[in-house]
Amino acid sequence: MSRTEILTQIKGAEKAADEKVEAARIKSRDDISNARRNAVTKIQNEEAKIRASVDSAIAAKNKELADNRDEFLKQGQVEADELETSSAAKMKNVKDFLYKEFERPLDVTS
Repeated sequence: MSRTEILTQIKGAEKAADEKVEAARIKSRDDISNARRNAVTKIQNEEAKIRASVDSAIAAKNKELADNRDEFLKQGQVEADELETSSAAKMKNVKDFLYKEFERPLDVTS
């Protein structure tokens, strides 16, 4: 083999090696980009799952609080009705007492 042929083969081999190195760099950049994209997607998916679970827990707690609120309102209404009933029964006694107390000074002066 002549010297020119050997140099040509060496240059061809160097060129092929440079092309392989450049292709590896490009593939490496693409792989890193894909990995970053996948990582962002996974993070977003996990955040969405967490948000959904938090929203679900908040909704459940709000429902529980609303149920408790209704129970307290019902209980308060029952107690208010009982107070109203008992005060209505006592109201006649109070009216009679006040009427008698009002009449007493009038009777004394007469």
